[in-house]
Amino acid sequence: MGKRIMEQIHPGHEIITAGRNGGDIKVDITSREAIEKMFKKVSSVDALVCTAASGVMDDFETLTAEALYNNMRGKFFGQAQLVLTGQHYLNDKGSFTLTSGIFADEPAKGVTGGGVVSGALHSFVLSAALELKRGLRVNVVSPGMVEDSAKDYGHLFPGLRAIPMTEITDAYLQCLNTNITGKILRVY
Repeated sequence: MGKRIMEQIHPGHEIITAGRNGGDIKVDITSREAIEKMFKKVSSVDALVCTAASGVMDDFETLTAEALYNNMRGKFFGQAQLVLTGQHYLNDKGSFTLTSGIFADEPAKGVTGGGVVSGALHSFVLSAALELKRGLRVNVVSPGMVEDSAKDYGHLFPGLRAIPMTEITDAYLQCLNTNITGKILRVY
């Protein structure tokens, strides 16, 4: 999803990619120190878009709090740490765009962790938007099942509409190109 979004954002913007296994800068978003190091390497950043980390399927009967924590470690705590650390580095009026998912609002079997993580991200963004200084903004895009993934994962979520990638990229562009903050852009 990140590559497709980047293609749409690229015109008119300089993009620096970061990832655990690749990109211009390597960063493990489960590590505060790695996030801080990433921000120190780049300067004059106007926006951060995070599509990193995804939740895993879970079996509720054997689900443990430890497994929930592991699921939250990257997708929730990592994205929250990007904002908590990044608020000291982004340019004035900068923008954070995080990624949650449909399961915060539309529960399904096998994704309790995903629902918890996405719900936590929604709450974090609502509160963080009130706290950020210097005109910084934070929003979260909550996509449903991406059309590109429907072939591989559609059978796990019968009845879930496959969302065209253009609808999802439009939500990210709205976060970047408007003055909205504290919004959950539900794309499903």
